[in-house]
Amino acid sequence: MIDLYFWPTPNGWKTTIALEEMGLPYRVNLIDIGAGDQFKPDFLEIAPNNRMPAITDPDGPDGEPISIFESGAILQYLARKTGQFGGPTERDRIAVDQWLMWQMGGLGPMAGQAHHFLKYAPNMTPPNDIPYAKDRYRNETARLYGVLDRQLAKHEYVAGDFYSIADMSIWGWASLWEGQQQTLDDKPHMKRWLETVSARPAVIAGRAVAAEKRGDYKPDKAAQDTLFKPRS
Repeated sequence: MIDLYFWPTPNGWKTTIALEEMGLPYRVNLIDIGAGDQFKPDFLEIAPNNRMPAITDPDGPDGEPISIFESGAILQYLARKTGQFGGPTERDRIAVDQWLMWQMGGLGPMAGQAHHFLKYAPNMTPPNDIPYAKDRYRNETARLYGVLDRQLAKHEYVAGDFYSIADMSIWGWASLWEGQQQTLDDKPHMKRWLETVSARPAVIAGRAVAAEKRGDYKPDKAAQDTLFKPRS
């Protein structure tokens, strides 16, 4: 059984969705990021960058245990381990890797910053309502969703006409488009894709893991300090 270190966020959902899609048994270890669990020494042994998700697989390469941090690396590992959702051909696998990196290096950071400056920073003490930052990240997120919509105009799924870990990585962030102050009115292909992926039983199950723990940190000063103040 794989140990999953998890909190219900878009990055966390990638792993629960993948584990559900691949039919792998797993045990959830909650890492309460608002309470600072990500800084505990035991977790840092597994995830030295103090970010979840992370996994420990007792049946790793050559049958030896392995711990993995970074959600994209976890998805690639699980796809190789199971031979599922990585792309049926080498060209397909390259396409999957491209769109996975697009999410890791582009959509995730930009949408994450949009959430921060649009939702959290204005409610901090003191308030940090910064119009330039709000416009910058809202506009860049919109640009990226335009890229995604144009890709989905050509293919059923992100990397081609097959569902993959690229879709799993993007879905969680894209599903929160309203909180990023985006619109789907001019993105019909993204809208169609969101509806298709959201209806998958494994996506529903993965999204439901510890869903009751997902909260709003806007009124929680202590959690804001834990999440947003610099810490080595």
